[in-house]
Amino acid sequence: MWEAVTDFSTNISPLDFVLIASEWRWFLTGFINTMTLFIVTTAAGGLIAIPLGVIRAQKVPVLNSIVFVYTYLFRGTPLLVQTYLLYFGAGEIPFIREGAAWVVLRDPWWCAFITFSLNTAAYVTEIVRGGIEAIPTGEIEAARACGMLPMQRLKRIILPSAFRRALPMYSNEVIFALHGTVVASTITIIDILGAGRTVNGMYYLAYEGFVTAALIYAMIAMCTTRIFRSLERKLNRHLSLRPA
Repeated sequence: MWEAVTDFSTNISPLDFVLIASEWRWFLTGFINTMTLFIVTTAAGGLIAIPLGVIRAQKVPVLNSIVFVYTYLFRGTPLLVQTYLLYFGAGEIPFIREGAAWVVLRDPWWCAFITFSLNTAAYVTEIVRGGIEAIPTGEIEAARACGMLPMQRLKRIILPSAFRRALPMYSNEVIFALHGTVVASTITIIDILGAGRTVNGMYYLAYEGFVTAALIYAMIAMCTTRIFRSLERKLNRHLSLRPA
């Protein structure tokens, strides 16, 4: 039975799934590295973006201009270029190479973490800004009329309302962040794409490793999308029509 399956996989099937399955350790390593980078950089980027989005929405003097330049630079240049500049460029600067920062920046994982987090934060900052600016003025005025202080309004009214409004856009950005993790494979990190490339190189395959990587990314994206859809329904259930 197993010989028939192997023969079908090798000689008939367009994808040699038996060979791919035999190298599952590469894809497991890539999956773990990808998910670790994806989760921690998305979380870090989101945390960075919240105060920056508030600064942009409230147009805080001086700080607003600084944040605008930051978001413009990171949104206006490719993630691959940003990663290369940090990974390959930092070592060319003497005071960085000879300083304490080099302990972190010589590690490709930390270079990917820093770049991906800052890139995600730049995009999410504008999403947060848009969510805050979309809040009806009446909600904020009502909170002010109830005697809430600025920080209380921000914590209880503005940010929760902005998050609900920005959630669909944020979910798209999270998927883009997942796709952006493929850049890690270009700086020696074995992610899902790197695992596929490695398997292809080991057996001189044309596409099997890449197809497997694509399927894994698609499954992660599908699960992520379902999580956000469930979250949207939960946060917006008070807006749904109730039977009379």
